[in-house]
Amino acid sequence: MDPSLKQIIDSYDPAAPLSEASTIPAPWYVDPRMLDLELKTVFARSWQVAGRAEQVARPGQYVTDEIAGAPIVVVRGNDGGLRAFFNVCRHHAAAVMTEPSGKAQHLRCPYHGWTYSLEGELKGTPEFSEVSNFDRGSMGLVPVEVAVWESWVLVKLDPSGLPFESFPLDVAKFHWFERRHYHMDCNWKVFVDNYLDGGYHVPHLHASLDAVLDYPNYTIENGERHCLQSSPMRTGDRALYYWIYPNFMINVYKDAMDTNLVIPRGIDKSEVIFDFYFTDISKEARSRNLASIAASERIQDEDTAICKSVQRGLASRAYTAGRLSVRRETGEHLFHRLLHADLKMGL
Repeated sequence: MDPSLKQIIDSYDPAAPLSEASTIPAPWYVDPRMLDLELKTVFARSWQVAGRAEQVARPGQYVTDEIAGAPIVVVRGNDGGLRAFFNVCRHHAAAVMTEPSGKAQHLRCPYHGWTYSLEGELKGTPEFSEVSNFDRGSMGLVPVEVAVWESWVLVKLDPSGLPFESFPLDVAKFHWFERRHYHMDCNWKVFVDNYLDGGYHVPHLHASLDAVLDYPNYTIENGERHCLQSSPMRTGDRALYYWIYPNFMINVYKDAMDTNLVIPRGIDKSEVIFDFYFTDISKEARSRNLASIAASERIQDEDTAICKSVQRGLASRAYTAGRLSVRRETGEHLFHRLLHADLKMGL
């Protein structure tokens, strides 16, 4: 008989100190029931990146996204306020705004023409004059919590989720350059584990990165719901690698920054969205910036291959769970304990 979800989750001990801890068990990465539970708990209860603040800086500007399986629209109102809503028409549930981003005078559903103000109020309902007992005032778009932190817009679907753990970042000097999408043959947690192993895999997997990082002096600092990994570089600068629970990473260098947003697309599929930023995005700097992205892509290709290998191994009868390096994997230990706490709430 297959174990229940409760048995699978309870098989992990979040109280074990790092020196005695194991990873979350293999079924957490391969059982399809886990993904459904994660969407309802981990992703719905956490603050999720929905766009860049610059995309919704002026009235009428909006971005759309899908968060934990739910369509979302974030829009700057005529009153200057920033709001987020479920991007679901109150008539027959079609998406009201269908472009990834843009600017509009109002929010109009393409299905039957129901129209909402930028503040989410229902304003137009074609051919509805004969409908009785219709309370237009209660039929506005359903709101979602929204916040701006540094350069990003974040939303939270479940009001019972925790407040955002804010911390200062010096990122104002970076300007968005371009976005790239990577499709991974692994569970989303495999990619996060790989990111949080404290550079453990760098000397073995990433020769080009190992050549520029001072690996022995790599440091890891945990917050309540974030982890900062940091390493001196042989150029004299320092690389900063921020992970924000559960699925957002910010990688900061002297003149460049990239963010990684990890999205589950199935129990063994994920998408990683990279946004690349540079201090100089002028025409003259374009070739240099593209060369930097190419170097990043070589590292990403190496991670893509190893994550696929890990996912295959997790499905093997030979593996149940692994141990953690006290020196290197304290961030991974934090990730697993936070996951366990969220998933327990959904049982």
